[in-house]
Amino acid sequence: MLSRLPALPDVRLPRGRRARMLRRCLAAALLLAGLLVLFLPPSARGAPAALTVVSARDLPAGSVLRAADVRTVALPEDLRPSGSLAAADAAVGRLLSGAARAGEPITDVRLLGNNLPVTGEPGTVTVAVRLADAAVAELLQPGQRVDVVAGADTTNSASVLASGASVVTVRRSDDAGNHTLGPPQKGPLVLLALPAPVATQVAASSLERPVTVTLR
Repeated sequence: MLSRLPALPDVRLPRGRRARMLRRCLAAALLLAGLLVLFLPPSARGAPAALTVVSARDLPAGSVLRAADVRTVALPEDLRPSGSLAAADAAVGRLLSGAARAGEPITDVRLLGNNLPVTGEPGTVTVAVRLADAAVAELLQPGQRVDVVAGADTTNSASVLASGASVVTVRRSDDAGNHTLGPPQKGPLVLLALPAPVATQVAASSLERPVTVTLR
């Protein structure tokens, strides 16, 4: 007759220790599930999402948006600002009215004009000047090239301030609003794309002397 095998030792954990281990495993599983849900796209989490145009980098006010300046991401509907754009084409070529941080949604109220010229030239900025002759503004179109001329005053003769400026857009004084003290400003507000050093000179001169443009 076969001898009886010796009994194995009882390796079962005490009831209290088993309960603690079960609780720890459950907590770890819940934590892992939460992390997975957090990193899933909104559509996979079941939350309604929509394509939203955001800035691809920090952008200064007055930028004429290029394709490289924006990108589209999926945002949950409850986090998507009202008026957000859904396609990058709707933003390209338009003027950004205020500075935008990288990743900030671009909304319709942040943009001015349609199909504005994109110069593509590094160092180009947009400068706003008021023309002395409102009739000249009626002849201007976005993308048109003009020369900026300062009129004569008591100390200066008429001179060309900038050549080959690109017209971004034209805003009439009643549309742009008047927030300055003193008598109302006359003439339409014209936005021009110019190299940064020239733009500074044009902006400074336009505050002291009447400015107009000649068409090319």
